[in-house]
Amino acid sequence: MAHRVVTVLTDGANPFEFSVACEVFGLRRPELGPPLYEHRLVGTGRRVRVNGGWHVELDDGLEALDDADTVVMPSAPLDLLPPQLVESLRAAHDRGARMVSFCSGVFALAAAGILDGRPAATHWMYVEELRRRHPTIQVDGEVLYVDDGRVLTSAGTAAALDLALHIVRLDHGPQMANQVARRMVVPPHRDGGQAQFAITPVAPAVGDDPLGPVLEWMVEHLDEQLTVAQMARLAAMSPRSFARRFKDLTGTSPVRWLQHQRIVRAQELLEVSDLSIEQIAHLVGLGTAANLRHHFRRVTATTPVAYRRRFRRDPAA
Repeated sequence: MAHRVVTVLTDGANPFEFSVACEVFGLRRPELGPPLYEHRLVGTGRRVRVNGGWHVELDDGLEALDDADTVVMPSAPLDLLPPQLVESLRAAHDRGARMVSFCSGVFALAAAGILDGRPAATHWMYVEELRRRHPTIQVDGEVLYVDDGRVLTSAGTAAALDLALHIVRLDHGPQMANQVARRMVVPPHRDGGQAQFAITPVAPAVGDDPLGPVLEWMVEHLDEQLTVAQMARLAAMSPRSFARRFKDLTGTSPVRWLQHQRIVRAQELLEVSDLSIEQIAHLVGLGTAANLRHHFRRVTATTPVAYRRRFRRDPAA
């Protein structure tokens, strides 16, 4: 049986955030093989009024949480949470379900006592309010998401995509997460300048942009020492114009984007190969094990060895 994911709606839920759960966990993708998840959308009532002035009719209520493997709590009201919702979330967590929140959904998990003493993320608008209401929670207002094992929380809106794809990678590996991301045509992964323990290995989605082939070429030549001048020539631009257009497209500089892709590739190799750290450093264009360790820790806040220990997967899989 596929992994059961249940997403819970309350009155005032944000359509974008619960749609992320429907898209990532509920959409059928036959080209990728058997369904990755069995997804159900449930509510605190069978008819829920969501943000934007429309209603969602639901087949199931909170009883669906009784056999959920993962429970997703998208945006929720900060006040007046239905008591039955809080109790159902607490019961699901106590039973061993993985608990996930997007944006203000963190307040529902907090009300259930699930986040006491744990690190958690939420939208920057709600950081201080979450700290005020729940001082035992280790609120991190800078990261896109926090993975604390069975409890995962994200910042607002698009950060839900980052966390959802991170979950796919945890469950099914980086290659599957890449394929799901490409199918969704999502933008490049945003590190937001913050250290993420596990960076979602999402390939760039640039559509028909003229820089698309250049980005693809860069990813295919990570083991080489690439220069901005070389990339600009491939794009038939001056280095200054190339750098400006590159930042408009990706949100960062060519050098930083390239370093990010090298770390992403190193993550994949650490997860699915038996290559040494030295060999991986060479394959991703970072030269030496010491150089890889330096950049890996700077980006992910952990070491290659520790990362491999946590995310090692069977190469045959």
